[in-house]
Amino acid sequence: MTKTYHFIGIKGSGMSALALMLHQMGHQVQGSDVEKYYFTQRGLEQAGIKILPFDEKNLQADVEVIAGNAFRPDNNLEIAYADANGISYKRYHEFLGIFMRNFVSMGVAGAHGKTSTTGMLAHVLSNITDTSYLIGDGTGRGSANAKYFAFEADEYERHFMPYHPEYSIITNIDFDHPDYFTSLEDVFNAFNDYAKQVNKGVFVYGEDKELRRITANAPIYYYGFKEGNDFVAHDLLRSTTGSSFKVSFRGKELGEFKIPSFGRHNIMNATAVIGLLYTAGFDLTLVREHLATFGGVKRRFTEKMVNGTTIIDDFAHHPTEIIATLDAARQKYPSKEIVAIFQPHTFTRTIALLDEFAEALSQADAVYLAQIYGSAREVDHGDVKVEDLAAKIVKKADIITVDNVSPLLEHPNAVYVFMGAGDIQTYEYSFERLLSNLTSNVQ
Repeated sequence: MTKTYHFIGIKGSGMSALALMLHQMGHQVQGSDVEKYYFTQRGLEQAGIKILPFDEKNLQADVEVIAGNAFRPDNNLEIAYADANGISYKRYHEFLGIFMRNFVSMGVAGAHGKTSTTGMLAHVLSNITDTSYLIGDGTGRGSANAKYFAFEADEYERHFMPYHPEYSIITNIDFDHPDYFTSLEDVFNAFNDYAKQVNKGVFVYGEDKELRRITANAPIYYYGFKEGNDFVAHDLLRSTTGSSFKVSFRGKELGEFKIPSFGRHNIMNATAVIGLLYTAGFDLTLVREHLATFGGVKRRFTEKMVNGTTIIDDFAHHPTEIIATLDAARQKYPSKEIVAIFQPHTFTRTIALLDEFAEALSQADAVYLAQIYGSAREVDHGDVKVEDLAAKIVKKADIITVDNVSPLLEHPNAVYVFMGAGDIQTYEYSFERLLSNLTSNVQ
């Protein structure tokens, strides 16, 4: 009898993607989670995957259990029941490390940009050949016949250490997750250990001084804008419809490429994908064709129009990511006021990077802040308030609540950029309702 994969915490972004992929490969899949709605569950529901409430009865003899990393015996009754009754389970990253041995695997790691880059790599690869993939925005695709597997490799708590991919991109190294990593050097050591496990080629951003220190057992290829990298992006043209650029490899021209996305960071993401696929032997004509049709991933510069007002939704929750998102907004909307609405994510990150957050947000034309979103894994919230961040931002920064987003209306020619990894979307939806009501009242 075929076993059923049971996911404890199936609504998690990585978990939902893995569940979808296994389902599409023909496996029986179910999962359990809290009742609260998460955007990741829509794909599960569309696929007909059962989402159950947490219950000991879910752990029948014929299930293979995959447990989300957030769940422990002290906060989840299924984990507690499994531990008490000798029921084995694998964590997401442990399962994935074994699973990927069946494919030519291509990982994407990095402090920032890994979801967008994984999405880009998966889009191009799956349009060229049969490919399974896992993206950190909750997207997964599985094929029983796939030779290739593209996946996102998360550094948090060194979860990428079970992975031994053939190829990997590393986009950057930055100090983040201060609730786990003790210093930038600690982050570097984690990425350096991961890089040593790559078998055929490591592709790293050559203008990141930390990445220049990386050592590996496979060839290292540097990509960037400057000469001295192996893959160089040059002759950039950035417009309101996207970006075009040329790429050379050690002096050899590989041609011009176009992407319908914005910001210098996305040009670098594309250059990394080009470098990896070129080295792996793929036809660059096909790579060029499919890069031009990549529409992005969920919650990464996702745009919508509400009654004539442009709203951008982005997962940016680190200063480096905020800068990249605001740069992309300015490229696409050069004549608009850029209004940033930001929710700090975790007290530990806010304390550790307070000055950097203030500097990054100061690049917007106007700034509004939501209350800090605390993580369930944070025991000590420390001595920091959102008002402390507001005081450090160069221009006036107002604090808004979900119940009152009306101060945002003071910008008649604006693009609104909502950023954060917590529940910033509740503020976004509140603003959308306000805009809709204004139109209804006018009518």
